[in-house]
Amino acid sequence: MMDVSESDLIAKALLGDDRHAFATLVRRHQSAVRGLLRRLANGNEALADDLAQETFIKSYQSLKSFRGGAKFSTWLHRIAYNTFISHVRTEKTTLDYEDYAQTEPGHPGEVQNLNLEHDLGQALQRLNEAERSAIQLCCQCGFSHGEAAEILQQPLGTVKTNVLRGKEKLRELLAAWQEVAYE
Repeated sequence: MMDVSESDLIAKALLGDDRHAFATLVRRHQSAVRGLLRRLANGNEALADDLAQETFIKSYQSLKSFRGGAKFSTWLHRIAYNTFISHVRTEKTTLDYEDYAQTEPGHPGEVQNLNLEHDLGQALQRLNEAERSAIQLCCQCGFSHGEAAEILQQPLGTVKTNVLRGKEKLRELLAAWQEVAYE
């Protein structure tokens, strides 16, 4: 069976109200969207899954607004990011970076990794929202600066600056880990 292109699936979903075509788009992108939301929600899988479901509902409802100027995945990630930010603002939630690591350690290397994850979570919390979002999108999720700019709806230079400043702050906050790496 030949893979149907993303643009064909979008056209089918729009023109024929083909829910199966949209379901195929969801299957293609659900892992990446959930991954982004899990990072933003600091590992809270239940929250990330709820927000992913909300993201796909919103994207289906607003599919007519997709113009194709950006990749569909970028457009979808922007909806996911906005859904997350809306949730945080509505719930007035402060994310708990204490629970950043979810696994039980089995040997000393895992304990060190959990400690690093915990410290990284704490350091991320100390960044401002713009720096944290830019770092998470570019460094943790692997988006280019341009894609992150589209998702965040910010100028490219602003995203680059926030990544640079965020990295500098993280280097300072995690300086003790550099010493551990060389032991």
